[in-house]
Amino acid sequence: MVKLNKHEGSSFDDFLRETGDYEEVTARALKRVLAEQLMDSMAAKSIKKSQMAEIMHTSRSQVDRVLDPANLSIQLDTLVRAAAAVGKVVDIRIKKAPKARA
Repeated sequence: MVKLNKHEGSSFDDFLRETGDYEEVTARALKRVLAEQLMDSMAAKSIKKSQMAEIMHTSRSQVDRVLDPANLSIQLDTLVRAAAAVGKVVDIRIKKAPKARA
């Protein structure tokens, strides 16, 4: 039987790799999760953005950029300071990529 859809049986990750979009989509998803975690932590501690900026020794606009899920150009040290401001730590690992499905 001939497959009509070459993507049938493949994963969405495989599709994104084929189109060359995997890294960007992954980065955007990761930033969205990090921003949500920071906002949740701020809410749990009743920390407003202006207070967050004071704790981080930065500007309110920088805090807005850290919390903006679409802004991917946040420096690692800024992210570390944001996490520390809400009593968290950043844990980054590089791991082996899963093999693409056949």
